[in-house]
Amino acid sequence: MDNTEISNRYKEAVDYLFSQLPMFSRVGGAAYKPGLERTLALDKLFDHPHKKFRSIHIAGTNGKGSTSHMIASILQANGYKTGLYTSPHLVDFRERIRVNGEMTPMDAVLEFTDKWRVMSNTANISPSFFELTMILAFDWFARQEVDFAVIETGMGGRLDSTNIITPEISVITNISYDHTQFLGDTLEKIASEKAGIIKENIPVVIGEATNNIETVFIRKAESMNSPVYLAYAEPEVTYIKQNSIWGWDCKSQLAGDFRLPLAGKYQKPNINTVLKSVRAMQDTGIRLEPQLIKKGIEEVTENTGLKGRWMKTADIPLTICDTGHNEAGIKEISAQLDDLMNQRSITHPDAKLRIVLGFVADKDVEHILPLLPEYGLYYITQANIPRAMNADTLMKKCANSGLKTVISSPSVKDAYNHALSDASDNDIIYIGGSTFVVADFLA
Repeated sequence: MDNTEISNRYKEAVDYLFSQLPMFSRVGGAAYKPGLERTLALDKLFDHPHKKFRSIHIAGTNGKGSTSHMIASILQANGYKTGLYTSPHLVDFRERIRVNGEMTPMDAVLEFTDKWRVMSNTANISPSFFELTMILAFDWFARQEVDFAVIETGMGGRLDSTNIITPEISVITNISYDHTQFLGDTLEKIASEKAGIIKENIPVVIGEATNNIETVFIRKAESMNSPVYLAYAEPEVTYIKQNSIWGWDCKSQLAGDFRLPLAGKYQKPNINTVLKSVRAMQDTGIRLEPQLIKKGIEEVTENTGLKGRWMKTADIPLTICDTGHNEAGIKEISAQLDDLMNQRSITHPDAKLRIVLGFVADKDVEHILPLLPEYGLYYITQANIPRAMNADTLMKKCANSGLKTVISSPSVKDAYNHALSDASDNDIIYIGGSTFVVADFLA
């Protein structure tokens, strides 16, 4: 097949996956299938690919994507052939499945999809989108003979389809409210679901936890005889300060002096979690050298293709997008926008903050909208997915919350172009509210 034919067939294969196996991130709860029965059946059907590589398992409410990418980059920099499985993707489905930063080839996705179409006639398994694409990832990692695969959970932990693996270490970044209809309506219940990835005798790293949440994790770890590393109680990062250009200047015994290029404030606990995970990996016998740990952190975006995390897309006007979408994430983003505007107003008192905003329909925006900067000018939009909240509906909710809305548009690009045309060179434009708003913006 020539490149055009492969590209066309790849698009058809991905359309098949989307249409035959609706994914939760696009359509919501109708696609959610808890339990491991289908995953175990798929795993057996494909000859247990997850047993053919070592893994690092990462769960949490926020930060697990950034943490996964940084750990993968560190392993890669240290010479290990490294798989990386994350979700959701932003522009191309293949972003979910990488080996040493390279997305899965189109023809590999085609081959797997064709194979599954034949198997599905007799397999008597009805997997979710996430379950099937996870097996696609595990099968690809096994065929590529990776040394390690860094595996991010989907929604939870205990019943997440990735939970068939027995990793070298488990990592839980933090706990906050998200997907409460599935994971529980208290932080303790959510923590209990995430703690389901803790395995017998396998070390677990906890990134952040309040006393009540720490208790949940400690009890689970004790019941599994699992060593616990508390990143927040015994920090690896001994110094961190905002870099004068972008990112953070840091110090750590494990990596020396280094620059973290991910500029979001929420990356401060994430980098501490990452380095505590490095400590845990070293304690299990995984060789990781200080200079290569530093290299992996500093080159994370180049090594893994990480996008959408406090990502600067233009300098004039300063334009930033971020995939943060729940209460904890929006609170962090709003605080950083406040800091940026306070700095900007010193030299440019007329500078304005213009926010291109959209959410998914099942998001509890009544609790999120009051967290956003009330001085911002809001360009309301919706992502091009069935699960998106209608832009006019969100416009009304914003107005009811006292936010200053400018337009409502069903197109993210159109809303952004409106903001850009209204902006002066000294303004700041922010795009966010939903992973899928950012995806449409970057597409």
